Amino acid sequence: MGTNWLSPQELTAWRAYIETTGDLLRAIEHELEPFGLDRGDYQLLAMLSEATDQQLRMSELADQLRLTRSGLTRRMEGVLKKKLVSRIQSTEDGRVVYAQMTAKGMELLKAAAPEHLKSVRRLMIDLLSPAEVKAIGSAFGKISENLSKEA
Repeated sequence: MGTNWLSPQELTAWRAYIETTGDLLRAIEHELEPFGLDRGDYQLLAMLSEATDQQLRMSELADQLRLTRSGLTRRMEGVLKKKLVSRIQSTEDGRVVYAQMTAKGMELLKAAAPEHLKSVRRLMIDLLSPAEVKAIGSAFGKISENLSKEA
């Protein structure tokens, strides 16, 4: 069976994705720099801010961030050092460790979030129609689901 080459429309979509994604993420990250955050730190803080008591089990946080345990350990180094997050040992099970956002982390996230959202809107969301936003959400939902099955 021969190679199933991409159609011109498929190739245009793929190249646009490849050529734009890195630039978009770098631009958004650049606008987090005044807050002393990178994209990974911001994502970690945002996930903790949405969790009950602003804490998650380390294993659950790693899964949500799509990191290995050692990857999460490296990711946590900076936010721990800046005292944006603390590690909490479970009082019920000594093997369980939680990451918990500190008051300082919450203050920083509250300061950074409006600027971050302005960037996301200006660089992506406001350029698209509601139908395009919906299509992107649907498309990446399918891609994510497929990647989860293949993992």
